[in-house]
Amino acid sequence: MKAYDTLTEALDGLRKQGFTLDYNLKSDRLHCQTNNIELQPADFDIVDVYRFEGETDPGDEMVLYAIEAANGDKGTLVDAYGPYSEAVSPEMAEKLRYTPEN
Repeated sequence: MKAYDTLTEALDGLRKQGFTLDYNLKSDRLHCQTNNIELQPADFDIVDVYRFEGETDPGDEMVLYAIEAANGDKGTLVDAYGPYSEAVSPEMAEKLRYTPEN
């Protein structure tokens, strides 16, 4: 996993690696507005996770997920973490608990 200093740098790096779709988090699924794709937790894997903290504002804490769908599509999901994170279903919460494989 490559280390990135900023969210923008990470998004640029992942796009160069083919993670071109932008997903939005819904309570029980991911949604890509561009092509109206919806992914249930069983339909995708998290490849990598990057966390970023705001230097001056704890409200700027963000997490970036690199996502690969079962059909091979790749994209990213950006979300707040901590008290500003979205409420999600138990299945989605479990899926977002990414643990890198050793």
